[in-house]
Amino acid sequence: MILLLKRFFPSEYVDSINHINYKKLYEEGYRGILFDVDNTLVPYDMEHPTKQIIDLFEEIKEIGFEIALVSNNNEVRITTFNEKLQVLAIHKALKPMTRNIKRAMQSLKLKKKNTILVGDQIFTDIYGGNRLKLKTILVVPISEKEQLITKIKRNTEKKILNYYLKKVKKNDSKN
Repeated sequence: MILLLKRFFPSEYVDSINHINYKKLYEEGYRGILFDVDNTLVPYDMEHPTKQIIDLFEEIKEIGFEIALVSNNNEVRITTFNEKLQVLAIHKALKPMTRNIKRAMQSLKLKKKNTILVGDQIFTDIYGGNRLKLKTILVVPISEKEQLITKIKRNTEKKILNYYLKKVKKNDSKN
């Protein structure tokens, strides 16, 4: 049971993309970050990135990272969102399937050992990244307003996340 659940555990869990230590990750050898869009970067109904997202992406690029958007959403949504960011963007990625995650990595000349996948959903983003043995960072969803299919999955995700958090606390108390 625990082994089965571990494939859904993120490498890290943070409140938002602003709580990720990008400089430290770069020092650890990571060179590429694949971001989910909806409820990871912005609420799913926000058409364009905020100034804070644009500035953060510039900072991340200045550190030395390659960046891609890897989203299950449609082409119009992701193309419109990417107009101001101008990074590699893959729509209809079909996560947790790995084909389009690999495609993003190949386009950016990344390897599994130096790629991070950041997202808000366990069953798509984290599981997809874990299937490739990438470092995965789960963020708290930005908004509670979501598409129906996502709302349905969230209850099961909460159970997995609670188990993960108990396990992390247990391991932290041992150290």
